[in-house]
Amino acid sequence: MQILYRSAFELAREIKAGHLSSVQVLDFFLARIARFNEGLNAVVALDTERASERAAAADAAAARGEDWGPLHGVPLTIKDSFCTAGLVTVGGIPDCRDNIPATNAAAVQRYIEAGAIVFGKTNVPYMTADLQTYNEVYGVTNNPWNPARTCGGSSGGAAAALAAGLTPLELGSDIGGSIRTPSHFNGVFGHKSSFGIVPYAGHLPPGEGVLSEPDLTVAGPLATCVDDLEQALDLLLGPDSSDAPAWRVELPPPSFRELGGLRVAVWADDPFCPVDREVQRCINSVAGTLQHLGARVDLEARPDIDPEANHRNYVQLLMAVMAATLPEAVREMAAEAVAAADPADCGEAMLQMRGIALSHSAWLEQNEIRLRTREAWSRFFGEFDVLLCPCVHVPAFPHDHTPDMLQRSLVVNGATRPYTDLLRWAGLTVNAYLPATVVPAGLTLDGLPVGVQVVSRYLGDRTTLAVARLLERHHRAFTAPPGYAQ
Repeated sequence: MQILYRSAFELAREIKAGHLSSVQVLDFFLARIARFNEGLNAVVALDTERASERAAAADAAAARGEDWGPLHGVPLTIKDSFCTAGLVTVGGIPDCRDNIPATNAAAVQRYIEAGAIVFGKTNVPYMTADLQTYNEVYGVTNNPWNPARTCGGSSGGAAAALAAGLTPLELGSDIGGSIRTPSHFNGVFGHKSSFGIVPYAGHLPPGEGVLSEPDLTVAGPLATCVDDLEQALDLLLGPDSSDAPAWRVELPPPSFRELGGLRVAVWADDPFCPVDREVQRCINSVAGTLQHLGARVDLEARPDIDPEANHRNYVQLLMAVMAATLPEAVREMAAEAVAAADPADCGEAMLQMRGIALSHSAWLEQNEIRLRTREAWSRFFGEFDVLLCPCVHVPAFPHDHTPDMLQRSLVVNGATRPYTDLLRWAGLTVNAYLPATVVPAGLTLDGLPVGVQVVSRYLGDRTTLAVARLLERHHRAFTAPPGYAQ
């Protein structure tokens, strides 16, 4: 019976029905890892013995008619920034190479409570702070479509493992495109949830036992089909245990009922971050599919925001989050640099310094700017159900591990652009807490996958997923990279 690239939730149903065994499925994925992972380095830690025991217990439970939940007996991997009890969690940080948490991250626990079996961890960049995946502990993760290219980050190992058929479901986190960029680079589906609806506790950084949850960042699923995104989000959804007695998350249904009523805005390129022509072509082809199906498509509509100003606001809020895990000496250095700088200096390096040095009162000022941006997006989504836009402005690019990211660059349509432009399209939507589902849009002329962000209003997750389902059915479903389909 088919296991490769099968829905994780279908696998669970087959295990519960006795048509497949959990042990059989685990052995299948372990064999795939033995066959393919050496060239990818996507899965970096295994928990084979405990997973095998749990798989046998899942089969015995199914034989007794017990139901562990919608992921009963399904083996899967977890991004190595989420704490996993008894299984090493490094987060790409050399000082954490021997870190074995005592508890699971909240989102991981929800997968486990639904019956899943965590059998391994997937690679991330140092402190999950890059859009390429490499670190001193585990090395570089390659892209299964072209090993000379990056798989993205920070959920790069997760997306590469899915695309290569090494796992049926994953869990990612996103503060600067960390679900969306790898999904785009590897040709898989990913969902960046609306901010605050999935608990983030137990992510490294900040680490096990930290109760506060950082601004901007979210957890969400990655998968090879929309069914799995939707069902996984339902498992992940909801407050942490301390808030659960008082409130629930009930996401509204999709904002459209039929294709003729679907209103689509398309933002495929912009001077604030010029987009590779092949990426533009794929996004416009998605818009064409929706228009052909009867949706109303507008190529000119834009929210009433200045994307450049949004980027300045976003980078400062982003770096304020990152500053919490930086040494005091770095924060002091940033404060000195800001004090000596021209107040009008909004270059990328100085924006980062301003964010690291942000005082609480200055943070409140930046937050007010963000809130006004959120209002503008809310008005925009009064007129449109979804926005189609790039995840990032380029397809997967060759590995570049130059230590100073500000010294890296990318070529876009023949022009050299800063590496940090990778944050611009991601920050456009994450800064306003918006949900975004990444859908495969097509391939470049040289065979690299392109994804598109399907974005909607805050808490409009079911709308983005509904449009993703339409596109999966009528535009492009997941396609395995060459050489991985068997």
